[in-house]
Amino acid sequence: MIDEFPALFVAAAAAEGETVVSGAAELRVKESDRLAAMAPGLRALGMQVDETADGAPLHGGVRLGSGTIESHGDHRIAMACAIAGQISDGEVRINDIANVATSFPDFDGLARSAGFNLA
Repeated sequence: MIDEFPALFVAAAAAEGETVVSGAAELRVKESDRLAAMAPGLRALGMQVDETADGAPLHGGVRLGSGTIESHGDHRIAMACAIAGQISDGEVRINDIANVATSFPDFDGLARSAGFNLA
C-alpha cells in the first residue's frame, strides 16, 4: 500500500470528514518523502493536512482550488496530483513530471482518453 498513499491522500480530499493516516513512516524514505511532499501540495490547493512524524490527519470534504505542487521527482506524487487537478476548481500545476514516464509511459494518453484535462 505504500506506493498508493499519494492517491489515497487525494481520495481523502474528496471524502467527507477526517481520514487519518498513521504508522506510515516508511513514506518518508521512498523516492521522496511522500508525507512532506503531499501535505504541502494539498495544502497549496486548500485542504487542511496536519502532517505528523508517521502520517497525517487529512480533513476532506473541501473543494480543492488552484495551485502549484512539487512532485519532488516522484512519479507517484505527480500522478496523484494530476488526479487532484481533476477534482479542483482551478488549474493545478505539477512541477517535475518527466519521471512519470518511468513507471507509466502512457499515463498522459490514458488520462486524456479518460477525460483528464491536462495542459
